[in-house]
Amino acid sequence: MAEGSSSTKGKPRSSNGSGPTHERTRAQANGNGRTLPRPPVNPADAAALIADAASAVAKAAQNRVPRADLDERDPDFIRESLPGLWLLASLWFRAEVRGLERIPEEGPVLLVGNHSGGNLTPDTGVFTLAFNTYFGVERRFYQLAHNLVLSMPGLGFLRRYGTVAASPKNADKALDSGAALLVYPGGDYEVHRPTWDSARVDFGGRKGFIRLALEKDVPIVPVVSIGGQETALFLSRGEGLAKLLRLDKMLRLKVLPISIALPWILNIGDMFGHVPAPAKITIQVLPPIHLKERYSDDPDLDEVYADVIGQMQDTLTALQDERALPVIG
Repeated sequence: MAEGSSSTKGKPRSSNGSGPTHERTRAQANGNGRTLPRPPVNPADAAALIADAASAVAKAAQNRVPRADLDERDPDFIRESLPGLWLLASLWFRAEVRGLERIPEEGPVLLVGNHSGGNLTPDTGVFTLAFNTYFGVERRFYQLAHNLVLSMPGLGFLRRYGTVAASPKNADKALDSGAALLVYPGGDYEVHRPTWDSARVDFGGRKGFIRLALEKDVPIVPVVSIGGQETALFLSRGEGLAKLLRLDKMLRLKVLPISIALPWILNIGDMFGHVPAPAKITIQVLPPIHLKERYSDDPDLDEVYADVIGQMQDTLTALQDERALPVIG
């Protein structure tokens, strides 16, 4: 540009000889020395860049999710690792699981739990250890988990404990095999609720577990836990941020939670998990609910949902009343 080149005449060159010092001509107009303002960032362009980056992360995560294979559950591995892990859970979380005898001793059963503690839910781990201890490692037992959990590095051992990706197909396969299946209808919405909502059961209106139990004609056994939401300070679900980044479309994530947790301090997304605080975890198993016996072959889903949530909420409130202090229990 003629005007730009004439304005540099006689000025010293940079040490590398590549042009005027710091290439200041890019910030000058007509050689008058006035710095031009940077062009404004186009929000649409910025959103597109963020969406592209999120899409790349989504594809990478999906590629890490293994194909569901119920046979990956390894009773020998569970038998060898169970004593040490249960001891750790007992010491760190002072874990207490009540009412396991209420679970039918054989046959398929749908265990429905409230969900707490972030992506690496400690209450799931505690219950899985307790179930295998009580019923023995040979009883088939599976847990549905979000794809994000299964794609995290270092968590491959969860599949050996029976954890598979949450999907209707995997739920069908597990129950058809005669197994006990643990599901969390509240999913990421419930597990990242603020800590001050710890004593609230919140499935977000999801009733798929009722349809599944009716279709397979299996009992529902509610599993209520408290303490998981005290293993970090959960501040917000971040639903608006997740929607802005289109995480609901690409990763099936309705939330991008914000919490205060170790080792990150400010933990956004909980994508890499966190070190849980040693909060006391208490789990209560409720009596089985045989839907067709209690209601009818074609019950009103809203009525069933309200009854199940009501029973679980009453139990969670009672567990909360037992606690003298958060974390300590």
